Amino acid sequence: MKSNMFPSQPKERTCCQVFWAIFSHACFICSLVIYALLGAVMFSHVEGCRESHEGEYLAYLLTDNETENEIFTNRTRDLINEIDFSWFTDPSQKWSFLGSLFFCCTVFTTVGYGHIYPVTRLGKYLCMVYALFGVPLMFLVLTDMGDILATILSTSYNRARKLQSKVLARLSFRSCCKKNTDSKGGSASLGPAKIILLEPLNIKDALKNNYSFKKKSGKNQNVEIFERLIIRENALLAPPKLTRFERWNSCPELDKGEMVNHMISSINNIGKEVEQLDVPFSLMTFIVFAYISCAATVLPHWEKALNFEEAFYFCFITLTTIGFGDIKLQHPNFFLFFSVYIIVGMEIVIIAFKLGQDRILSLYKKLLFCIGKQYHFLNESHRQ
Repeated sequence: MKSNMFPSQPKERTCCQVFWAIFSHACFICSLVIYALLGAVMFSHVEGCRESHEGEYLAYLLTDNETENEIFTNRTRDLINEIDFSWFTDPSQKWSFLGSLFFCCTVFTTVGYGHIYPVTRLGKYLCMVYALFGVPLMFLVLTDMGDILATILSTSYNRARKLQSKVLARLSFRSCCKKNTDSKGGSASLGPAKIILLEPLNIKDALKNNYSFKKKSGKNQNVEIFERLIIRENALLAPPKLTRFERWNSCPELDKGEMVNHMISSINNIGKEVEQLDVPFSLMTFIVFAYISCAATVLPHWEKALNFEEAFYFCFITLTTIGFGDIKLQHPNFFLFFSVYIIVGMEIVIIAFKLGQDRILSLYKKLLFCIGKQYHFLNESHRQ
């Protein structure tokens, strides 16, 4: 009975570690989803149950008793300029549950297209209170998810750089071997001999084969051997380094009963990965435009009035939270299925803006340094 229990313990422990590692991230996302659903229920009840003013406006327009054509034309023009298109829409259709959910998403993402907005006084007050708590919650989710995205980007970029360096090293090594075999003449036909080591060489034997080591004197050789021994000893004594994935999924505090402290420390570190991200700005710009291009290719399939250029423009205005509102979606409910795309896209744009901000700051620092250096040079010349 005991032998059957022991094999399952490591598996259960691993599942527990993974659960608590993603628990804080899942809490933020679930809080945002619940907040959006509650807002959709609230606004659909407040704005969807109001009365339409379409009949009152048409009666006011048709009962105008002006007889002169010029006066009637001017009066009609003034009335048309005062048209509020919310009067001619059915509130129950516009403020359905999905329509209200779409409105809530435009509020806490600060996009605000402008084609759907509260009309009643109570709806406007509730919108201000809803945005007061929804916008910080949305930015918290963006920052938290941005750390995960920044970790993925930095890890992928570093691995690509390492792979590139290995490929270049192999190519340079092959080119050097080819040059050596060509210079040897007759011995080149034998091909490069394979060296088989039956036992590992020590540092002294390995350094004897180094050309730069042969040129050094005996004293310098001993110093280099001693330094290499210290480096190897420190590498052997150092604890093994965990990868990012292992650090993210490891939770040693669970064994000590300090689960809460671990979760609090993970919350306190929100935003650190985005701050420490070092990826070329050109690569991030390419990722942003490629990401928007993917959506611009899919969006015209259900929005027939949009082509690729207009869809690209609409997605860019959305992900940058500008939201002019000049392009109106005929099927905004379908766009809700793009909510995950919008959140990830906003994170990518925020990271791109952060990298662009760093580049601008570095440019200003260089400019101020050049100005200060020039000012110091002029002062020194005047003193002389």
